[in-house]
This record gives sequence, structure tokens and C-alpha cells, in this order.
Amino acid sequence: MATHYAGTAAERQALDTFIKLSRAAESVNRRVNDHLRAYDLSVSQFGVLEALYHLGPLPVGQVADKILRSSANLTLVVDNLVKRGLVVRERRANDRRTVEISLTDGGRALIAAIMPAHVTGVVDAFAPLSPDEQATLAALCRKLGLAAG
Repeated sequence: MATHYAGTAAERQALDTFIKLSRAAESVNRRVNDHLRAYDLSVSQFGVLEALYHLGPLPVGQVADKILRSSANLTLVVDNLVKRGLVVRERRANDRRTVEISLTDGGRALIAAIMPAHVTGVVDAFAPLSPDEQATLAALCRKLGLAAG
């Protein structure tokens, strides 16, 4: 759906692009992350587990930055993962001000079990685009994201 805003051509172009980007991102996210319900995980919880799985133990603030969530929002997400025994919080021995999050054995086993289906879902979601189109989209998204930074 194009915008119905009666602004300048540049404004209508930007709004139309924003609408299409938002709708595409929401559609892809829904398809890719639908399987997480079977594991009783939110997208944020999965993001925390995935970041720790690939990067190892991280301070809370770095995890928040990696999954694009606020530290305040991440507190509840991590609380719920701790209650499920999937992650633990520990203060760094060399800097007691820093709280680090790491996977438990159960958390590592869960994310390892989920990842193959997750990757398949991502590949399937992007299958309508050729490899060159995927590379172009990735470059454009990076350019757009960095410009906002």
C-alpha cells in the first residue's frame, strides 16, 4: 500500500519506501520467528540466547546493543531466561560493576537444537530473492542503518 500523504514527491517516496520496508520486515520476522512459540521463547529471548551462543558470555549492555533492545527491556527478558535455567548472571571478578550473562548447559543445548530450523526459516524467507538481490538488499539495509547511527 502506497502512502496517501499529500506532501512533496520526495516525502511521498520516502514514506512509501518506509511502508514497504516495514511491511516486508514484519512479514519476514513473523515467518522466520514463528517456530519460537513451540519453545515458549519470545524473539528477544531467542536473540539473547543466539548472541550468547555465538559470542560467548557478554555484559548486559552489550547484549542489549546486539539485539537492539534497551537495557531496561532486557532485564525482564534475562529474568525470564534465568527462571527457566537457560542463562545465569554473574559479576565479573575483575570488575564487580559489570554483570555478565552466559548460557547454562541447558541454554546451550536449547539454542543448538533450535538453530538449524531457524537458519532454514531464514533461508526460506529470502528464497524469493536471488543471491545478488540478497547482497544488494543487505548492502542497502546496512547503508540505511549506518546513516541513522
